[in-house]
Amino acid sequence: MKVWRRSAWPVQVAFLVALVMLCVDPVSAGSRNHRGQTVSYQVKQGTCEVVALHRCCNKNKIEERSQTVKCSCFPGQVAGTTRARPSCVEASIVAQKWWCQMHPCMDGEECKVLPDLTGWSCSTGNKVKTTKVTR
Repeated sequence: MKVWRRSAWPVQVAFLVALVMLCVDPVSAGSRNHRGQTVSYQVKQGTCEVVALHRCCNKNKIEERSQTVKCSCFPGQVAGTTRARPSCVEASIVAQKWWCQMHPCMDGEECKVLPDLTGWSCSTGNKVKTTKVTR
């Protein structure tokens, strides 16, 4: 009987660790679980929070990143980007595609609207980050 209890000990510890991680992870992650699914919660009025991150490389070895954001904006505002972070911005900026007016780039970066108005690019030196808006 002692041999069985010794061999069962690692399984019991693993079960206990998994149970603790399930209880603690939604609180520490805030909005994601291990499978990237979103957890339902209330976002403070006038703010946005990232609920999922995605990162991959395309066939040309260019890194592509995307994120899913949950916003609760005031009337007249919509989800946007300010200083490379999700935020609520004036709806007219998005409606008229004046992307650089929401100050999407970090300090020291130059903002340029893409020629087809589908997004913007932030550049500094020879580094360029391009953001395309999809709905």
